Amino acid sequence: MSRWSELVQAVEPLQDVPLHADLVQALERDWRDPAHGPIPPVHFYTPTFKTYQTSELSSCGKNAWPAVSITGGDCKLQCDHCKAKILEPMIPARTPEELWRVVNGLVDDGALGLLLTGGSNHRNEVEYAPFYDTIRRIKDNFPHFRIAAHAALVDDDGARSMEQSGIDVAMMDVIGAQETITRVYHLKRSVDDFEATLESLVRTRMRVVPHIVIGLHYGEMLGEWKALEIIQRHQPDAVVLVVVMPFYAPAKHPFATPDSETVGHFFQSARAALPDIPLLLGCARPPGQAKMQIDTYAVMAGLDGIAHPADGSVELAARLGRRIRVTPACCSIVVGDEVMALGNDSDAESLDLETILARARQPHAGIGIPVVAAPLNPANVQLAES
Repeated sequence: MSRWSELVQAVEPLQDVPLHADLVQALERDWRDPAHGPIPPVHFYTPTFKTYQTSELSSCGKNAWPAVSITGGDCKLQCDHCKAKILEPMIPARTPEELWRVVNGLVDDGALGLLLTGGSNHRNEVEYAPFYDTIRRIKDNFPHFRIAAHAALVDDDGARSMEQSGIDVAMMDVIGAQETITRVYHLKRSVDDFEATLESLVRTRMRVVPHIVIGLHYGEMLGEWKALEIIQRHQPDAVVLVVVMPFYAPAKHPFATPDSETVGHFFQSARAALPDIPLLLGCARPPGQAKMQIDTYAVMAGLDGIAHPADGSVELAARLGRRIRVTPACCSIVVGDEVMALGNDSDAESLDLETILARARQPHAGIGIPVVAAPLNPANVQLAES
């Protein structure tokens, strides 16, 4: 048994989770390779988009990063994994005037920012053009209010319009298989269109955070490695990995649950391909044992951030020698996960493993670690303590 396998057995919530021994050994071997350098720190994000708590972490309990849809629950694409259902719980703002009213209310309630999205037209474009003047007005009046927007597909002019409106972060899904674009997205666009969008976005001053949806082709791995190659060519600010959660897939097009071992191997490939880019695991991934396995592999693969960590993940990271920080985050399932923290690292304080274990033994729920705002800086990641 490898040393890391023994460390997993020391973490009570993970003791009965089956892991692939060869993969665990390979991940451990990667971090013993001097070329990798020391194992990096890790952010654990407690997204405010939905209620979240484990024995180790509890959410901040405040919707600091709500999701707003400019189309309400409408989307022309009706992709097989979503069927627009992900838009339904979001705050609707179908007109620029309504968006202005919504944001004023959010600011009054203490929100830090929002995820701006909407349903796509038949070309996989979110029609933001009527809203750009209002977004600019929001940024001029509330300069510290952050806006992360799901870009879908744009050209150079569209990317510049997003930038000029004041949008802080642009997100998009990168799809590497034409068959997935055609069959799952019902879209007459090409893989080259997705790469061209990423290229247009990275030319702007916006932070650009592409996403790869693992298992997007009905639960199979098809274009993920191609998507990774595309991202590697354009070097964005961060990359978010999510694992497909096809809760709304039609019965005639069922999705399989992606194999956790294959997901772990993809984490390993992504870390090797993007060694200097923050690599984040978003909150969308299958529940139950699959999530426990996926999160364990994510910790071992050296991902820089994990949203909604499974029980035991924090302790495992500490046992592997990773420095830890807890941060609030924006999270929206499937549509796009952006982990964008705000604030000052000076509020952070290190906690060692014994402190984590001692707090986990306390009878109340959670270990009393509040989320704190902090910049996404993998060189200075620590666990914040009250």
